[in-house]
Amino acid sequence: MARFCKTCNRVFPTLSGYIQHNNRTHRYRKPPAPRSTYQYHPNLNARPCTKDGTFLPHNAPPPMQDNSEDWTPFHDRPSFEFAELIYEKTQISKGDVDQLLRIWAAKNTIDGGGEPIFEDCDDLHSTIDSIEYGEASWESFSVRYSGPITAESASWKHETYVVHTRHSLRAVQHMVGSADFDGKFDYVPFEEYTGPNQRRWSNLMSGRWAYKKADTISEDPTSHGAMLSPIILGADKTTVSVATGNQEFHPVYMSIGNIHNDMRRAHRDAIVPLAFLAIPKGILTSRENDDDDEFRLFKKQLYHASLARILSPLKSGMSTPEIMRCPDGHFRRTIFELGPFIADYPEQVYLAGIVQGWCPKCQALPEELETAGTPRFREHTEQLMAGLDSRTLWDVFGVVEDPFTRHFPRADIHELITPDLLHQMIKGTFKDHLVAWIEEYVSATAESAREAARIMADIDRRLAAVPAFPGLRRFPEGRNFKQWTGNDSKALMKVFLPAIVGYVPDKMVHCIRAFLDFCYIARRSAHDTESLTAMDDALARFHEHRTIFEDVGVRPNGFSLPRQHALAHYVYNIKLFGSPNGLCSSITESKHITSVKRPWRRSNRNHALGQIIRTNTRLNKLAATRIEFARRRMLDGDVLSHARRAVGLDSLTDSDEDSDDENERATLADVADELGQPQLPALIRRFLHSQLYPDIQAEQLPLQECPLFDGHVAIYHSASATFYAPSELSGPGGMHRELIRSNPAWYNQYARFDTLLVQNEADVDGMLGMLVGRVLTFLAFSHEDVRYPCALVEWLMVDGEAPDPLTGMWMVKPEIVRGERTIGLIHLDCVVRACHLIGVYGKTSVPVDFHFSYSLDVFRAFYINRYADYHSHECIY
Repeated sequence: MARFCKTCNRVFPTLSGYIQHNNRTHRYRKPPAPRSTYQYHPNLNARPCTKDGTFLPHNAPPPMQDNSEDWTPFHDRPSFEFAELIYEKTQISKGDVDQLLRIWAAKNTIDGGGEPIFEDCDDLHSTIDSIEYGEASWESFSVRYSGPITAESASWKHETYVVHTRHSLRAVQHMVGSADFDGKFDYVPFEEYTGPNQRRWSNLMSGRWAYKKADTISEDPTSHGAMLSPIILGADKTTVSVATGNQEFHPVYMSIGNIHNDMRRAHRDAIVPLAFLAIPKGILTSRENDDDDEFRLFKKQLYHASLARILSPLKSGMSTPEIMRCPDGHFRRTIFELGPFIADYPEQVYLAGIVQGWCPKCQALPEELETAGTPRFREHTEQLMAGLDSRTLWDVFGVVEDPFTRHFPRADIHELITPDLLHQMIKGTFKDHLVAWIEEYVSATAESAREAARIMADIDRRLAAVPAFPGLRRFPEGRNFKQWTGNDSKALMKVFLPAIVGYVPDKMVHCIRAFLDFCYIARRSAHDTESLTAMDDALARFHEHRTIFEDVGVRPNGFSLPRQHALAHYVYNIKLFGSPNGLCSSITESKHITSVKRPWRRSNRNHALGQIIRTNTRLNKLAATRIEFARRRMLDGDVLSHARRAVGLDSLTDSDEDSDDENERATLADVADELGQPQLPALIRRFLHSQLYPDIQAEQLPLQECPLFDGHVAIYHSASATFYAPSELSGPGGMHRELIRSNPAWYNQYARFDTLLVQNEADVDGMLGMLVGRVLTFLAFSHEDVRYPCALVEWLMVDGEAPDPLTGMWMVKPEIVRGERTIGLIHLDCVVRACHLIGVYGKTSVPVDFHFSYSLDVFRAFYINRYADYHSHECIY
């Protein structure tokens, strides 16, 4: 099929020639976007100072720190790395550690060597306990019911409730002073602009809230030159064992708002356990107590009193600056501010002191949650509490308790509650609402229960038929889970939309599409004026189309649902606090694993909380020690190379052998025969001509005029693509790496040939500037001492000039010439990244025995799945 280049007005007989022409003639980068300009706060500008608070001259260096090689309390680097490996990474039992060290000692005895690194597990623990870095001692305090008590009073009134907490000021000092955050730490609130009236929001200090608080604080001239340090908190109950009686813990976590979001998501000790709250339960009658208004009120009072006590060491620093060392080594005068609070809806109810079913951020009535109401704010709540009786507060305003923030200056809990992507969007609106409603619709409208079951079974088979993709969770049984996790819901969001097409009304498909667009944009690591406008548009479309569930009788009473209602506050909150992906409860839930669940499993289960705290203290010390040793450059290189250098031996070096030696190299004829691609020699010759003579179209030349090649070819079954995608799982720099597979026997079970995006016209945005190829193999060869890494691909062509109007996804079809799929050879420099294709199912049911590895071979058309990950959603449009 001929291709026409609109820029050159030239016709190319094959797609391969067209691609090569574009990549050589027109492949240039678009002019870079205008660089951002920053407006930093003029008064709270984080001036470096001395240890006693005297401001330093501009550009003064930080004070010298001890950079000597001191492994105290460890003997040496192997001792430290052994302790870290055993205690933090492998987490083997005390008995196993003792046995390991005894075996080590026995081997040394036979060889006539020295003693093992540690005598036994107790010696290892005592060494960790003696670490000075990261020290933040824990303390406990007790709380009791202070009202009248009689012999007949409920059991909870007689109980003493114990709260365990770290000293919050010392915990902040350790976090602010950690060199691990150097380069990922904002010292001054700022506004970022990418153009006229084009604002950008990313990390917390880029939001309006931080700048506004700096304005308020700087009304006091003595605060000028100080650094604002917002205190981020998070709280969430977690169950560690269902089998042993639903044992629960209620940890409180802390971070600081100066640290960048990507560090908080990466769990680089940017969020730490601060306290464990008491969980009041009556003895034997807890179910009756839970239904008692007085007991419910006491639990909220206990909750708020505990938080106020935990944070009390920080209170003086909210008006009088504390002198603190920062990640860059400088000291700064630091003013604290209670910042965003990460919580799911039940926790938000407690935090805001409101009635269940009300919104913690606005005064919309529980039966009118389809739109946002008048905002709640601290002064209004305080006036209500002072002037109205409890029944009026409950019935008219949904207010129960004055929040803990009343004890701290400038703090407004209604403002500080942040969007919760995990529970409000992913688990809530998507899984608990939309997916469940679609199943209810199918059950209600099918001709019979059997027909409804058939439809849902086919939807499940569609989900199971989705081709493999890097990082994509599979659904071999469809939606049939005994217990859904947040990751399961996220994975279903990626593949759900095409599966329901044809089985539900188009308006339902539009509804799901609009919600997915809103969700994927909200999850971005940075937002600008354009993306927030797109969020508003997606939410408006979602609200418009969700009425279909009301029309068909699935939601006859409307949509007054707190978790869906919360979406109306997202755009405003992003403007306040930056991207919500750094303030999501998925971060605290992940922290449950390392701070609560794993330490609980290491305990003897008897009064486990004390053991959990001890484990967390040791882990914190090890982490702080690694940061300090790394700052001193004591951990450079491998531990064995370090030891060899220490005793005067040469360090080990990696082999410099050519990576091609890892793959069997074969002659071109053998490779073509193995791949079943007799045209490969001709493709390589034309490819080489296009590389050597880019101004001449190799496709239009006789083959004999192209360079000869009869060398060896190396075959590879995978290639990696690395690109900037900070919204994905990535390193602190935001670089994401994915593996693209081309394996004829993946796990010795089935063939896997991934699909990828190929850059076609670099000056055209979105899919109009890209093509899709299915990788048949990766290969590399050399010609005239130049190595060419390539991919042999089957071409799939975009179907139409715009995305499918129903799903919003582009559609592609295999390019077929004379009954065969067309094949091209491309340089890997042309590859943008992997892409995910999902078959267009049409009206045909998926066979029961259909295997997902067949999909890319049998479907006639495919959706380019822009919901495969967040980066795909940004670049495929």
